[in-house]
Amino acid sequence: MLTKNSIVKLDITGMTHEGLGVGRVDGFSVFVQGAIDGEVVSAKIIKVLKSYAVARVMEYLKTSPQRSEPFCPVYKRCGGCSLQHMSYEKTLEFKRQVVIDNLTRIGGLTDVQVNETIGMENPLNYRNKAQYPVGLGKDGPVAGFFARRSHEIIYAPVCGIQHQLSDKAKDIVLGFIKAEDIPVYDEITGAGLIRHVVVKTAFGTGEVMVIIVATRPEIPKINKLIERLKRDIPGLASIILNVNPKWGNVILGDRNITLYGKDVIVDKLGGLTFEISPLSFYQVNPVQTEVLYNKAVEYAKLNGNETVYDLYCGIGTITLFAARKAARAIGIEVVPEAVEAAKRNALKNNITNTEFYAGKAEEVFPQLFAEGKKADVVFIDPPRKGCDETLLKTLVEMSPSRIVYVSCNPSTLARDLKYLCSEDAGYEVKVVQPVDMFPWSEHVETITVLYRR
Repeated sequence: MLTKNSIVKLDITGMTHEGLGVGRVDGFSVFVQGAIDGEVVSAKIIKVLKSYAVARVMEYLKTSPQRSEPFCPVYKRCGGCSLQHMSYEKTLEFKRQVVIDNLTRIGGLTDVQVNETIGMENPLNYRNKAQYPVGLGKDGPVAGFFARRSHEIIYAPVCGIQHQLSDKAKDIVLGFIKAEDIPVYDEITGAGLIRHVVVKTAFGTGEVMVIIVATRPEIPKINKLIERLKRDIPGLASIILNVNPKWGNVILGDRNITLYGKDVIVDKLGGLTFEISPLSFYQVNPVQTEVLYNKAVEYAKLNGNETVYDLYCGIGTITLFAARKAARAIGIEVVPEAVEAAKRNALKNNITNTEFYAGKAEEVFPQLFAEGKKADVVFIDPPRKGCDETLLKTLVEMSPSRIVYVSCNPSTLARDLKYLCSEDAGYEVKVVQPVDMFPWSEHVETITVLYRR
């Protein structure tokens, strides 16, 4: 029987979907942070639960040739990346296996071919959006990232996956907070003023938006911060004060006050122009987003005659990519601001064969189908929770010839594919293509193409 603080020797024979190494003691699973399959470690048991234990590596007795030295100085503490101890090639193999495991275990799809993960040529500084929580540390105000499995904020002067201007903007805001003695947010009491710094950078145009998230609509001496950001952030096009007085872990509130510049920034992606607002969803890795959307449209095999639906369309990115190759494209999105941005983006790109509807996809999509508006091809790009069963039921009833499902969560993807590939639903999987949208993290994006049987 394993006990806390005991030292064990473990052969690491597998990995969890979060990137933990898995060893066994008398058949009992032990999860080890930082261990890679194929390694042998001496590990200290730090937690014993009913069905598994958690351990920390004390010594590597045999190391994997795919082990790599993390490039981040706070890697072991920060919760932002979990795979820097692997070579990049190994992370791509790992993500493909995560997709395979989920499709098999949850979806019951045992005979589906999963392509190799499409990776990046340079998987560094790829993020166009950074979100830094602000709080009180042991030595005063701090801004950075949450530690692994906690809400302790870890400061890192440089983050290797963020755009360099994001780190610079974060430090300018933190310096202002310290110099002017601005109160920072306390998650427990709800007291304080500044709770997050969010930085959005348009890689295609160089425009930068800095969002200060605060509990109230006024920040003392804010003009000093505005002038400093204007002076030191190249490409600064917008400074937004976002007001979020609510308790909880939702980062942005509903109210935006433009302190400087424009209400939105503009980016270029795949030959198209997009407006990005403080609240709009926009994929965080522009290089891989272009790969992802081009692949999705390629797999849809559009010939110019189809009516296409884009469910969970955001600011209309996939809708507009598809509209260039379809007769008509219809986008549905729950955030009204994003829908208005999608309409403006269509106009901005002189694309006239689109329609956009505001509302929940699981409500609007069945309503449009009831009105007789069918589709030949449906794109789905849902949040991590996947698709509502009402939406899946409508998909089956509408019976488009092809469904292109873009997923950020392999487990809910597998669950939804199980429904769509059932005997009654009548679809079969043709292509499964993982894409590495989030290098060095355990997350993987997947394009799955289904054809009606």
